[in-house]
Amino acid sequence: MESRSATILVIDDEPGVRQGLQEILATGGYEVETAADGESGLLRVKENLFDLVLTDLSLPGVGGMEILQFLVRHHPECPCIIITGFGTIKSSVDAMRQGAYDYLTKPVNPAELLLVVERALDHRRLKWENLQLKKQLQKRYGFANIIGKSEAIHQVFEIIEKVADTDSTILIQGESGTGKELIAQAVHYNSSRREGPLIPVNCGAIPGELLESELFGHERGAFTHAVRTRIGRFELANGGTIFLDEIAEMSPNLQVKILRVLQDRTFERIGGIKTIRVDIRIIAATNTDLETLVSQGRFREDLFYRLNVIPIKVPPLRERESDIPLLARHFLKEFCTRKKKPLKQLTPAAMSCLAHYSWPGNVRELENLMERLVILTESEVVDVADLPEKFHPQPLERLSEAVDFPEQGINLAAVVQDYEKNLILKALARSNGVKSQAAQLLHLNRTTLIEKMKKQQIQYPPATGQS
Repeated sequence: MESRSATILVIDDEPGVRQGLQEILATGGYEVETAADGESGLLRVKENLFDLVLTDLSLPGVGGMEILQFLVRHHPECPCIIITGFGTIKSSVDAMRQGAYDYLTKPVNPAELLLVVERALDHRRLKWENLQLKKQLQKRYGFANIIGKSEAIHQVFEIIEKVADTDSTILIQGESGTGKELIAQAVHYNSSRREGPLIPVNCGAIPGELLESELFGHERGAFTHAVRTRIGRFELANGGTIFLDEIAEMSPNLQVKILRVLQDRTFERIGGIKTIRVDIRIIAATNTDLETLVSQGRFREDLFYRLNVIPIKVPPLRERESDIPLLARHFLKEFCTRKKKPLKQLTPAAMSCLAHYSWPGNVRELENLMERLVILTESEVVDVADLPEKFHPQPLERLSEAVDFPEQGINLAAVVQDYEKNLILKALARSNGVKSQAAQLLHLNRTTLIEKMKKQQIQYPPATGQS
């Protein structure tokens, strides 16, 4: 309930009414200020913030309607209750249409006054809490939740900033665990649709025979066990955004129906004949190369082009090496706070191991690792020994045993360089020359591999005479 320290302004030109209202409200524990006419009352609401305003409708000079209009325009969070005589009830109803919370007729019943005031203040509190919740959602799911300083992720930021406030359809492409849903949330909560719902649907997690009903809803009796009408996700998303994750998993039959929604934003529930129109933005995501599926006849070409209006490619974590320390520290802090543990830190050696790992599970794998370390590591300092074995540096096949040490010594840099060159060539051979796959085999990002190839003057396939 609303705290009894709420401050209320009473505006009435009749001294007896004004004093009576002040005394009744004081018995309810409220702080009450008064104004004897509309002009001074309007000045008070311009200069001060009140929790509620109680004003007579018929005031000489500046009337109660003008005060109401000022509050609606400049302080919509402040409820206004109109006081009126029996002859002006119609005007009071008009005032409610323009934004007044309620009206009371003279003579005012004390119990009714306190009840209406309490309800108005409760309504004000709920509006404030709803506003704060929306602000928290925007903060939680906005850009701040997508962590990174790498060029690859900044390109994603730039696209989001350009397209968020449009209604264009977006196709997010990226490997599993790269944060595609975070991108969709950032788009929605930075768009003009942020006040509307964001409805996620994982098309790969719902059996094909149920997905159509999940998306479009169904009428009662449409099929066995359809005992009541069900509203689908498209209707639930009306006024907001629907996020279709793993859209490549949709059946060809369902792809046709999705195409229609994309074209004209209409559909029918299963078993229904009424055409339903929705105002939605569609964001789709996939971890599959849809163009390849189109060429194989496994995904509709027309649907692909409808979805691919604004493509956003989310880079894998192995191509965001500079972001790994930022993400690791962020997740460590988050899980330490959530699990009420002392803040842990990674040693430089442990951080180096993370930076050189290939991260097939991407950001999700890093997040899960940090949670594991927070739970299982007793020390507040996380070192290499605390990491799972797959993160430990790989030995160079016992180089000291593989190379005879000559009496005159050895050029260590040349041996290591030659060994590195051979490993790069072997990785390229195993990956059929695909540099991103070779980089993953070597626990490098693609950019680092290309730099090493230039430094070592490596060509693939090898030129004649190259080892």
